[in-house]
Amino acid sequence: MTVWHGLRSQAGMGATIAIALTVSSVAACTGATHSASRPDRPALPSRHFEAADPKTWTLPIEAYLPTDDEQKQISRAENTLIGDCMDRFGFDWHPAPELPKLGPKTLTDWRYGIHDAALADKRGYKPDADEQAAYDEAMERGAVDGTTSGGPDAKVLSGQIAKVAGKDVPAGGCAGQAKRKVTGGKPETPRLAQQISNDAFTRSKRDAKVAEAFRRWSSCMKDSGYPYKEPMDASDDPRFAAADVTTREIATATADIACRKRHHVAKLWFDAEVKLQNTAIETHAEELSAERKNLDTAVKRAARVLASGN
Repeated sequence: MTVWHGLRSQAGMGATIAIALTVSSVAACTGATHSASRPDRPALPSRHFEAADPKTWTLPIEAYLPTDDEQKQISRAENTLIGDCMDRFGFDWHPAPELPKLGPKTLTDWRYGIHDAALADKRGYKPDADEQAAYDEAMERGAVDGTTSGGPDAKVLSGQIAKVAGKDVPAGGCAGQAKRKVTGGKPETPRLAQQISNDAFTRSKRDAKVAEAFRRWSSCMKDSGYPYKEPMDASDDPRFAAADVTTREIATATADIACRKRHHVAKLWFDAEVKLQNTAIETHAEELSAERKNLDTAVKRAARVLASGN
């Protein structure tokens, strides 16, 4: 069976929080001056900003990445086209169900670690209990499209067979054809933009102010009886990988958040990322602009597919 749902799971449970984002800092990153030879930056996603809530912060690179709605639209359009194609070969195909949202709600939510003290007091480093239950239930029902592993329907879907009943199977199968029609065969998430996002996150940890914040956080945690070197070491503790939430996990998570807030870890980390991303965006302005145009084209094509039903 093949998974063909277009949504990426953002399960922040257990240990690893995936990489998967000051008022003045946001203003600086969105109001950068561009030379006449540089393309204008696209608009950032609209988000109500709250200085104390990292979930509401926006990184510069988000202007070049697809929003959740754009990803869903592209995925649903591709699934519509796949279904039509599979029907032509005699297969009743249905896409895998979209999984419920779990964990981080934006690129910056949990990017710099947990920050919701009320949730941590109940769940430690794990997502909301209701979200987790809904996600687990969906997985139990099966987040797959129902094709038979190795069967003719799976082969038509992926293009592992050339003909069916005298009909030519498109290159890359029905899935490949659908992707070409919507995205031109390009990835839904622009590669350079994603690379800049990942690289800036990694490099920002070496920023002098961030490194100092980490040291202060580590000292704060040690004073509370939790000897971790860096903030993500606490959430990555293997002892918290099990599904059950322990009293030790809750105590660690609440101390973690208190130390983060005391030493402004998320704010300093975010500011460092903003600077790195702005530099990278200026360096790769033309390439990023081209990626964004391709993404915009894919979104428009997807809208037409969904509007027409084919």
